[in-house]
Amino acid sequence: MAPLRTIKGPAIFVAQYLSDEAPFNSLDGICSWAANLGYKGIQIPLDFRLIDVSRAATDTDYCASLLAVFRRHGVQLTELSSHLQGQLIAVHPAYDSLFDAFAPPEKRGNLKARQQWATQILYDAAKASRNLGLSAHATFSGALAWPYIYPWPQRPEGLVETAFQELANRWRPILDAFDECGIDVAYEIHPGEDLHDGVSFERFLDAVDHHPRACILYDPSHFVLQCLDYRAFVDIYHARIKVFHVKDAEFVPDGRQGVYGGFGDWTQRAGRFRALGDGQVDFKGIFTRLTQHGYDGWAVLESECAFKDKMVCAQEGVGFIESHIIPVTTSSFDDFAAAEVDKREIDTLLGLE
Repeated sequence: MAPLRTIKGPAIFVAQYLSDEAPFNSLDGICSWAANLGYKGIQIPLDFRLIDVSRAATDTDYCASLLAVFRRHGVQLTELSSHLQGQLIAVHPAYDSLFDAFAPPEKRGNLKARQQWATQILYDAAKASRNLGLSAHATFSGALAWPYIYPWPQRPEGLVETAFQELANRWRPILDAFDECGIDVAYEIHPGEDLHDGVSFERFLDAVDHHPRACILYDPSHFVLQCLDYRAFVDIYHARIKVFHVKDAEFVPDGRQGVYGGFGDWTQRAGRFRALGDGQVDFKGIFTRLTQHGYDGWAVLESECAFKDKMVCAQEGVGFIESHIIPVTTSSFDDFAAAEVDKREIDTLLGLE
């Protein structure tokens, strides 16, 4: 059994808060904003307004200057995130134009150049994470098989296996690069990605020979929408969980719609994301399980509520996460009743003498 450890937090993922308006258009501004709300950690995307990841991969003085900004505001950098770039590692043609905007203008419309660019960004992210003293990196896997998630029309034999082997071929050198830097790659298990549940994650693990750096960003909200047991997921995959997004959700099916949502927008779907405490996620159970299994990473708010203003979500998230973090005990509640015993007494108690 892993030793009990106290989860770090509260932290916040700031991708949804970035804009061209101050204080959300600079690292200094967003650190100040988050710190004033009471956050202790910040997870940042690889956005030019916050970090030049290519420079961070080679310039340790630059990395020191970034970390100085966090220290000045009394917060810590938790992880870097390459969700958009990771998505471009594998894109099915059906989504090609929709994801093209994730790449710089000069790479758009050129699938090969776009993928090469995304791969290089991941290589840079590995080195940058090492230079910034981090231990994990958050990303998406991308998807080749996702359009075939429902087996109608009947899938040709070998289609899924071929898709996952190709996905593994693209990610294996990236995983090796992260391994060289001592950084775990935490894939967000997320609908729209080929890694969207435990079974698909295991397919990928098999395809990359159970690479030690192939890990998980755990976000229970995506499992509520799939009707998957998100508490049992922690028990099964805890050794691979390296990043934790604290996001709530609800699933309220009726006589007209269920998991697939009838093409409705987010407020009309049966499954939708909610502000912390407004949904159905059992966060007490999740924090308990993560603590039980020795998770000592960060609890990071991700705000994607379909109803509540994201600024209010950020304000409320601090106290919510703080109230769920379990300061672990250093003793057993029944230690007061303990008695010293020796080997002879143990044998006597068991009737072995």
